[in-house]
Amino acid sequence: MSAPAATRPPLPPFTEETARQKVRLAEDGWNSRDPAKVSLAYTPDSVWRNRAELVTGREAIVGFLTRKWARELDYRLIKELWAFTGNRIAVRFAYEYHDDSGNWFRAYGNENWEFDEAGLMRHRLASINEHPIAESERRFHWPLGRRPDDHPGLSDFGF
Repeated sequence: MSAPAATRPPLPPFTEETARQKVRLAEDGWNSRDPAKVSLAYTPDSVWRNRAELVTGREAIVGFLTRKWARELDYRLIKELWAFTGNRIAVRFAYEYHDDSGNWFRAYGNENWEFDEAGLMRHRLASINEHPIAESERRFHWPLGRRPDDHPGLSDFGF
């Protein structure tokens, strides 16, 4: 008998409550900035489109995120549920970071996610725009890691 496949609750089909939980778990994972940990939320053959870059599989996801967080320093992300149905979730997000020269940026985007029956993401399609901001324009102020529950979300900022 083979070992049961790993599951990543909450599982589809999603309710509003479980979709919100899934979004927050994804935000928490990305705010860990741990590429190996984050990759475990995706199927082994997961397919991404991130801006114009295509990424396939966990090994490629780890490489992509390692490069991303090596150049996007002090990265802080907020995700918010936009819509859901069955095994799909649409998310809007914003994140702030600075480069190695101290220049700050804010990126905004949308993601479409599709999950397998075990709750692993098999498709991630991301559209992202970013622009430079002054350090004084930053809005995401919390210690690196998980965003505190009482920190404002995207809608609170009008983003």
